[in-house]
Amino acid sequence: MTDLTKQEFVSVYKNIKEIMLRSRQEVAQTINTTLVKTYWEIGRTIVEDEQNHAERAEYGQGLIKELSKQLTKEFGRGFSKSNLFNMRNFYLAYPKFQTVSGKLSWSHYSELLGVSDPNKRSFYEKESINAKWSVRELKRQMNTSLYERLLLSQGKHNKEKVLDLALRGNEIAKAEDIVKDPYVFEFLGIPENKPILESDLEKALIEHIEKFLLELGKGFMYVGSQQRVTLANNHYYVDMVFYNKILRSYVLIELKTGKLMPEAVGQLNMYLNYYHTEVNDEYDQAPIGIILCADKDQIQAEYALGGLSNQIFASQYTLYIPDKEDLADEVEKVIKSYRALSE
Repeated sequence: MTDLTKQEFVSVYKNIKEIMLRSRQEVAQTINTTLVKTYWEIGRTIVEDEQNHAERAEYGQGLIKELSKQLTKEFGRGFSKSNLFNMRNFYLAYPKFQTVSGKLSWSHYSELLGVSDPNKRSFYEKESINAKWSVRELKRQMNTSLYERLLLSQGKHNKEKVLDLALRGNEIAKAEDIVKDPYVFEFLGIPENKPILESDLEKALIEHIEKFLLELGKGFMYVGSQQRVTLANNHYYVDMVFYNKILRSYVLIELKTGKLMPEAVGQLNMYLNYYHTEVNDEYDQAPIGIILCADKDQIQAEYALGGLSNQIFASQYTLYIPDKEDLADEVEKVIKSYRALSE
């Protein structure tokens, strides 16, 4: 190695390391695809056998019970009754294996099979693929009712939005597509009725920045907090600044632990004008502003935000997971209302 410089060695080592990491990833992907295909095949076999004995009402449950005993004895873990039922339901939900994504693990599909609504399940499947969610991230988004929150955030065109979400996930093409209402900060562990200062809320979000980025959605990168804006020798500070690489826009977030007030809109509008003029480069689109508040009056918000040239949105945040049934009922009301108007 006397004739080999350190730089040459590092270069060769780096290339080999990349080859090994890529190879491991490919092997893991192959194993995952094989496992998912195996479980799908087991599910198909169970369903076809049940269909051949359809006249016997209890046949299916008895079959799975006995299969669980024998397969566990011979092959070990992974063949509990619940897992075999999941394999059966997996085949019923995806009768054509070509519709199964090799990018998701069996654990992903086990979670997805718990969603009975095909549109909702398809949405979470597409988002898991597009956003590269881990199983843990998928579970959080399902627990916080992301599907319903997005539908309720998108205005009155929810019939089309339901189909879009089911077919493609949440596609981001314009500023409105990145905004949710409400945002859910249950990961902060702050009691629902505990008073909190805006500075403390900001500090808590920074400490949990990865989870906050997950809640914000796809394409967000954290720039910083308390970003200074200087105008006429006066210093102001934006609570939190992000950049969305899909929209190519800075996203300025102001935190308000009380109600939405009109003066907050004016202040954020000033920040957006500054970023548009002083911070944006030639490739950046217009900056976006989001006011996260504990409460807002819808009519007051419409008047405060109306007529602005900048894109400013007001959303509530909540410190606890919203009631899923209430959100589902609200979604159903909006969709029924839309259908009545379109008939």
